[in-house]
Order: sequence, then C-alpha cells, then structure tokens
Amino acid sequence: MPIDVLLGLQWGDEGKGKVVDYIAPKYKVVARFQGGPNAGHTLVMNGEKHVLHQIPSGIFRPDTINVIGNGVVLDPAVFAKEVLALEVKNVEVKENLFLSNRTQIIIPTHKLLDRASEASKGEQKIGSTLKGIGPSYQDKFARQGLRLGDILSADFDSRYEALKLAHISLLDGSGFDQQELNEMETQFFESLEKIRTFKVVNTEYLLNDCLQKGQSILAEGAQGAMLDIDFGSYPFVTSSSTTAAGACTGLGIAPRHIRKVIGITKAYCTRVGSGPFPTELNDETGEKIRKAGQEFGSTTGRPRRTGWLDLPALKFANMVNGTTEMLIMKGDVLDCFDEVKVCTAYHNEAGQVSEELHYDMARNISRPILHTLAGWPEGLASADSWDSLPSNFKSYCLFIEEKLGVPISFISTGPGREQTIVK
Repeated sequence: MPIDVLLGLQWGDEGKGKVVDYIAPKYKVVARFQGGPNAGHTLVMNGEKHVLHQIPSGIFRPDTINVIGNGVVLDPAVFAKEVLALEVKNVEVKENLFLSNRTQIIIPTHKLLDRASEASKGEQKIGSTLKGIGPSYQDKFARQGLRLGDILSADFDSRYEALKLAHISLLDGSGFDQQELNEMETQFFESLEKIRTFKVVNTEYLLNDCLQKGQSILAEGAQGAMLDIDFGSYPFVTSSSTTAAGACTGLGIAPRHIRKVIGITKAYCTRVGSGPFPTELNDETGEKIRKAGQEFGSTTGRPRRTGWLDLPALKFANMVNGTTEMLIMKGDVLDCFDEVKVCTAYHNEAGQVSEELHYDMARNISRPILHTLAGWPEGLASADSWDSLPSNFKSYCLFIEEKLGVPISFISTGPGREQTIVK
C-alpha cells in the first residue's frame, strides 16, 4: 500500500490535527515526520479540546499505530507531560505509539540557547517558540546531537554532560541567565525514565514492513510549507523540511511509495511570529477574523496575525509539494463578512505585477492585488453536504480551484470531528 502525506500549505496552524483525526480510520499508521514541540495540533471531540505537540494525531483512534519518526526533534519533558494528559483522559498511549531511535533529543540547554539567540537578534528576531527546536537541529547537522536510542546506552550520562558543557560555553559568552538549568535538568531526567518504558525502535523498518504487508500510512506534517527551511519565507522559517519531500527523509521511506499529497489551507491566512505576510490586515477586519477564528497560537498562546487568502503563495506551495488535493478549513470564520477578498497577484517594489514569490520575501516587499467575492453571511453551520453549502461559499471554493488547478476534497465547517463535508 502507498503512503499519503498530509501537510499545511501556509504558515502553519491550518487545522492538520482535526483532519488527521478525521481520516485516520483509513490508515493503519499515522507518522509524524518533522518538527517538534513547536507543533500544536488541535482536535475537538465531543466538545472537548485536545492539543498535541509531539504525539501523532491518530492517537485517539485505538486501532491506529502512531509513529514519531527520525525527522522529529523530541523534548522529553513535553512528551512526558503530553502522555500524562492523555492517560488522565483514558487514552491508551503506550500500546500504539512507537518512537524512532534516530529521533533527536532536545536537552535543557537547547532551550536556553534558543532564548539567548532570539534575544540577541532584537528587532530582527525570528519569532521562535523558544522550545529549543532550532539549536537541536543545529546539533543534528553538526553531528553532535543526542538521539533517543542513546538514552538506552550505558554512557548516555557522560555524552549528555559533554554536550551540555559545549552549550554552556556558548551561553557563558552570551551572558545569558542559566539559573533555571537545575530545575530543567531534574524534569528532563525524570522524563527520560518515562520514555524508557516506551517502544524506542527502528521505525524505518516498522514502516517499510507495514508497506510490504499492504498496510496504509499517513505521514503527518507539522508547521506549513511557507515555513520550510528551503522554500519558506527565509530566514523567518522553521528548522526542518515541512514539504512532502521531508516525509521521505523524516520517516525512512522511498519517494516511490507516495500516492497522494493532501494540502490543508484555511479560507484566509494566519501567521505567528515575525516575517513577511503580504496579505496581512492590521485593521478592524484583521481583528474581526482573529476573534471569530480564535486565532491564538496553540503552542505559544500568542495572537496570530491575520489576512486574506494568498493564492500565489498557495500555488507555490502546491507546486513544491505536488499537492494532489486540498482541504479548506475555517470557512465558517468568514461567515460574518458580506464580502471577502483574495490575493491573486502582487505588485513588487518596481511596480511590476507578478504571481511568483520572490526568493527573499523578507527584503522584497510585495503588495497584494485583491479580488473581491460575495460573502456568505447565512453561514456554514447548518450545511451537511456540498449541495447544502451557501452558493457564494461554493463559488469561493470553485474560484480557488480554478486559480490553483488543484481540486478541493474536504471542507471543514467547524472545529468538531463531525463538522466536515466531503466534496
């Protein structure tokens, strides 16, 4: 059986958690392939909100195997806290969760390095979640990081101390406060004991064995395509490959196994942290979208920046991912507007019109060219099929399909699992 890849097409926060939970029964395995505790996948079931940071969103399905792949960076303290929160709600975690022994570990000094680095940038700060993700990936590529398999080794403590001391030498030079370190280390080592009771294995063998047995796999991405380390709005990006290609290196599976790339987008745009955002609305309209959509970061709690849908950015994301179908989320948030707008192209600094993204979006300001469409003030809440959706909303979806050349397969009409329409 092939692998389907599900990922965000914007700057993250598109609603991946809900979608994974909804379609998980179609798959034997749900596997996270990149990112770390900076992810915040929100699911609402029976009116109760659940936020997952490290654990795949298929964990609520008892017949689904969940895998944390080698492309992820894992914070043991966050993981242990997340496991406890699930166990309190009687969710079985240990039986169906496998962790790659190649997964990089975030140690306490990674978080301190993250804070020191961000503080040193001043007004040029990236907008990091300060979870230690960037420094952990830096150590991975510097070939000095620690991996989950290492916690089972007899010499783990000495290897940990060596890496910690290397970090402290950098922190001493920055003059950054390290007084929290002892408390963070206590929590870290307690959490490692918890992880040692889980299945830390060669997940690349597990996943390829599932493929040979004809079992289907859903690769779950974190963040979004516009935060990709190569193709995102650099340098205001994350530290991993958030595109479909990252599923191969992040899980140890060959590209030939990928069947579908399912791209998720909101009916508008949001972004957390710094960086370019061509369609951003710094006005009452933007605030109206923020309040209606409850646009606050599920990981940081920070207010998200909001703006109209950006079709050139979506077209670029579809191109680099090979998106085969799209899912539209949060169309109900725009119920309160008599008309909505969509960016169809940009005016660049030279005054030229272009549908292409500049490679250096941060330094080359683009002004959006907006197209206005009629709104759907009657709302989406009562719709339970494509035919019962407001005609103006259907026109909105068809306009997006026409401009992007990628079909829309699912539409979310609210946060609940049941508030989903198959087109």
